[in-house]
Amino acid sequence: MRPPPEQSLPSILVVLAVSQLVGWGTVSLPAVIGEQLARDLGLGLPAVFAGTTVMLVVTGLTASLIANAFVAYGARLVMAAGSLIAAPGFLLLAAATGPFLYYAGWVVLGVAGAAMLSTATYILLNEIAGIGAKRPIGALMLVTGLSSSLFWPITAALTDALGWRLTLVIYSASMVAVCFPLHAFGLPRRRKLPAADLPSKPSERVNGVPGRLSFALLTGVIALHAFVSWGIGSIIIQLLKSIGVGDTWALRVGALLGVIQVSARGLDFFGGAHWSGLVTGLVAAVIMPIGFLVLLFGGPADWAIGAFMLLYGGATGLMAVARATMPLVFYDSAAFARASSHIALPANLAAAASPPFLVAVLTNFGSSAVLTVALGCSLVALALLFGLVRLHEARRLV
Repeated sequence: MRPPPEQSLPSILVVLAVSQLVGWGTVSLPAVIGEQLARDLGLGLPAVFAGTTVMLVVTGLTASLIANAFVAYGARLVMAAGSLIAAPGFLLLAAATGPFLYYAGWVVLGVAGAAMLSTATYILLNEIAGIGAKRPIGALMLVTGLSSSLFWPITAALTDALGWRLTLVIYSASMVAVCFPLHAFGLPRRRKLPAADLPSKPSERVNGVPGRLSFALLTGVIALHAFVSWGIGSIIIQLLKSIGVGDTWALRVGALLGVIQVSARGLDFFGGAHWSGLVTGLVAAVIMPIGFLVLLFGGPADWAIGAFMLLYGGATGLMAVARATMPLVFYDSAAFARASSHIALPANLAAAASPPFLVAVLTNFGSSAVLTVALGCSLVALALLFGLVRLHEARRLV
């Protein structure tokens, strides 16, 4: 599995973009064929969607366990292994006739996701570019944010033509025929790119390993924002309906969320060379609670809904970049791999827990309670991030 001897950063990003589009796009299938899965497997629709929750939890648990593998073998080999692990996961889903094989498939995909999806790409780009990985990570996220837009129609078309079981067999084959060779042969071994490919800005990291307090603050910020962004994003249509927005309008407004998030990532990408991931995170953390306050007090007024979508969508789009790039400020390549893998566990657990929790709050206490919970979480995250910035500045002065 020897990759080409010389590769430019753009070519590496193309390889990662394709593999991440395929990886994330294929696991988003319950959103498209959830009702068919529920009918054929004899499960309720919530139980079908719980498969992705299982995947998130397993991904978080596995990420912390394979942190040393990233350090010892490099991200390329781990990602290649993840591609092969994903293939039987889809085959288990294709063979499922009830909950056992169905959830077993999602467990396997969770293990594979820890090895080949988002966190793995951040580790690989950090191996290549160090703190200069911020812009490549931002560029990659511009593309991978479109995975569902690309693969939902593909999943629908394949299912209509071949049935969902054969569609999953095809997705299994794509892991072996597309993702594995891209990872194994299309990515570089762990080495630095030529100096011309790296940014000229010196590293802001004082040393490779910050203290435990820095790690705790960083983990708290990322986990809280994972809880808010994943949870609110999952129930956004139901939330808008509960405050009095009509069904059609709620669907149309909710559909704009992804566009706004990708647009915010684009703004950070084009301007982000001039600031660190901490600055991006701080801007996002300031904007997010303002959005919740606007909707909380503006109610169903059109101006309030529009302002909320812009503020919340922009904040979550920026924070998606910040979650991946804030650790670059503190960690060298080996420490970054371990830190990112360990942060993935609480972040994924928070993301997995948020939709059912917020749905329960919405059902029992109403939209104002959901917005209050989200506002509280975002304010705590803002306070933690201020503490992290102060701590970082103090370390730079030492």
